[in-house]
Amino acid sequence: MRNSVFDEWEQHLDRVLEGGDPGGWTALDERVRAALRWGPVAPGLTRFPVGTDGRRPTILELAVALCGPDGRLREAALAYVTDVPALLPLAVIRCADWAGPVRERARAVLRAELPRLTPEALGPVAAVILRAAGRAHGDTARELLLQVLRTGPGAGAFVLLASGDRAVRRLAHRIAVERGLLSPARLATTAARDADVVVQDLCANAVLATATPDPAVLDLLLTARPGRTRAAGVTALRRAGRAGEAEPFLYDRSALVRACARYVLRQAGTEPLPLYRAACAAGYPRTPHHAPVGLAECGDRAADAPTLWSLTGHALPQVRASAVAGLRLMDAVRPGRLAPLLDDSSPRVVREARKALSPWA
Repeated sequence: MRNSVFDEWEQHLDRVLEGGDPGGWTALDERVRAALRWGPVAPGLTRFPVGTDGRRPTILELAVALCGPDGRLREAALAYVTDVPALLPLAVIRCADWAGPVRERARAVLRAELPRLTPEALGPVAAVILRAAGRAHGDTARELLLQVLRTGPGAGAFVLLASGDRAVRRLAHRIAVERGLLSPARLATTAARDADVVVQDLCANAVLATATPDPAVLDLLLTARPGRTRAAGVTALRRAGRAGEAEPFLYDRSALVRACARYVLRQAGTEPLPLYRAACAAGYPRTPHHAPVGLAECGDRAADAPTLWSLTGHALPQVRASAVAGLRLMDAVRPGRLAPLLDDSSPRVVREARKALSPWA
């Protein structure tokens, strides 16, 4: 006996089986349970064939039983999941079930099935595990996943590095770093090019934890687009015996990179403040764009604020904007003197001026 409700469930199940969206599994679980508990579903539709007529349940019947409000049916349905591994994500959700017997049965299923999955099949299941880990009792499934990734073949974690799910990719990179599965060159490339800042940090820190980085690996870090990755490369210059190469990074667009460059130079016996002062006094067009804000970060207000005020009239808008930002950092803003920059031709300068003048708005 079927009706439109079952048809909708079947379409939903088909979508999550094809798309692998971890949120789709939890949505199906909630949708089926709510409909069976409160909706106008005929009682006959809730029956689950457990060998009464020799017929095994269809994938839809099994999914409905795994999601339904009757704990005994959920527990009985788990026995069939080993034959239908596509529904293993629903067994993951049942690992956090509110009914103890259902939880224990689901965990036994997951403990047996996870090590058997191919790396490609593990990805969608891992995504659901990490999504459900925030639920009460959901940490057990996550521990089982960690055990498989840490002790199983390295190919499992390696394939998950390219997962479309952000949480899975982060976990896979963490495990790969722990197990030493990635070369320094691969780590540096990922740190330089990955879009996720968490993955960038994991890989950059892993490169720093190795022995003295290879020059090519270090250059990958130093030329990376993400500031956090460049900062890791600048930090590594000291251990590589190349501390002098940190000077250009005093004028980096990233405050973190500038701070690391100052640290490396100081450890090598070079004080960065005179370098900043010289750069700011170099005049057009030799003053680096971010030299004024770098001067403000380590300079003296009485001695260096006049230099920053003079740079608010610099020919380059990048330098003018940096000087305004530096005045704000030094707490040297004079509203009447800075207000004309609200009409500057550069939107960048106007933004910095508005930020600096906001306390006097």
